Amino acid sequence: MVRIRLKRMGRKNRPFYRIAIMDAHEERDGKTVEEVGWYDPLAKEDAKREFVKKDRIEHWVSVGAKPTESVAAILKRQGIAFSK
Repeated sequence: MVRIRLKRMGRKNRPFYRIAIMDAHEERDGKTVEEVGWYDPLAKEDAKREFVKKDRIEHWVSVGAKPTESVAAILKRQGIAFSK
C-alpha cells in the first residue's frame, strides 16, 4: 500500500518535513517514491508554512494512495479533497 506521509528533515529542535509518497512498510525517513511538497511547522508566516504540488497529490490519491492523519490535515487546509 502506498501512503502520503511526512519525512522528517532539518536538525535537532528545528524540524522540517517533506511530504512524500512512500510504501507503507518503509521506515519514516526511508526511500521515497516521490516528494510532493513540504511543511515547516516553525515558519513565522502562514504562506511559508506549507507547500504542496496539488496536481501530483490528486494523481496519487486517484491511484489509491492514502494520506496519514497529519498529512490529511495539511491537505484539508490546502483545499485538496480525498476519500477516506
